Amino acid sequence: MADYSSRRNFLKTAALFPVVATAGASRASAAIAPPKRVGGPSLRISLNAYSFAKLLNDRLQERGPGMSLLELAEFCARQGFDGIDITAYYFPGYRERQPPPDAFVFEVKKRCFELGLGISGTGTGNNFTTADKVARARDVEWVKRGVELAAKLGAPVLRVFADTQMRAQTWETVSNGASRADVEKWIADDIRACADYAAKFGVIIGVQNHGDFIKTAADLISLLQRIDSPWCGAIVDTGYFKVADPYAEIAQAAPYAVNWQIKQSPLGVEKEAEVPTDLKRLLRIVRRSGYRGYLPIETLSPRGGGDYDPHTVVPKFLAEVRRALADTA
Repeated sequence: MADYSSRRNFLKTAALFPVVATAGASRASAAIAPPKRVGGPSLRISLNAYSFAKLLNDRLQERGPGMSLLELAEFCARQGFDGIDITAYYFPGYRERQPPPDAFVFEVKKRCFELGLGISGTGTGNNFTTADKVARARDVEWVKRGVELAAKLGAPVLRVFADTQMRAQTWETVSNGASRADVEKWIADDIRACADYAAKFGVIIGVQNHGDFIKTAADLISLLQRIDSPWCGAIVDTGYFKVADPYAEIAQAAPYAVNWQIKQSPLGVEKEAEVPTDLKRLLRIVRRSGYRGYLPIETLSPRGGGDYDPHTVVPKFLAEVRRALADTA
């Protein structure tokens, strides 16, 4: 009680001090601590639905039989996955920016429960690097709808982007030449608003390094510090650190992870055959961080098409991840 009273009195006194820094600068310099973990690492494997993107979209857009989310859940159960990450793209209404019907959401949730699958997370699209304030505000509201979907599903984490997700654009072009510091502030302010809303639903906002703004772990951690929310953490995408040694970046970001994206190559889909992920090295990094939770794997089709069958690729990669888990236990 004495400590609390002292802190309260200090805050009252501090309010009288002259302001010497902007709120944004104060947040940017905040020392955001990683989640406190106890009990040592505990790892479960999940499947990111994006691995079946084409088939799921074919069914949703009535382009052929494709695959439904219920069928994907059954595939995960047959393969022995512990969980499933059900990206919001594959719910009805996503393209029209309409929330899916509750009946559909709850049917998926119920089937996953029946199959013994945890729903490890979900994700939605957004672009907070654009200079268009109206567009950013619109995306904040859309992410909030994603928060509501996550809460209905029972997904603890909603994955969002800090990078430009616009075809043939970069953060420099869509920001109309704004400085990196200014763009980071836009992103942080918008994600903080989403995290404040997510806190009301018990959902954590996960920021994924996927694009052109977050190229290093330092970039990701700087943004998290500026967001300054206990309801926001990192989605560590192992295939998207744009540096010579991605494993060093992964190790630096790992303590901040609230979820993961385990990819087949640390250098992107183009390098899967040439430079496959050293899964033992990766999983040693994950274990050293003390992370407890799901490791969603995500396989990708080659850009421009090509020979890709997730029914074959996913089980093969799952077996590789399982072996690495056993070998690093």
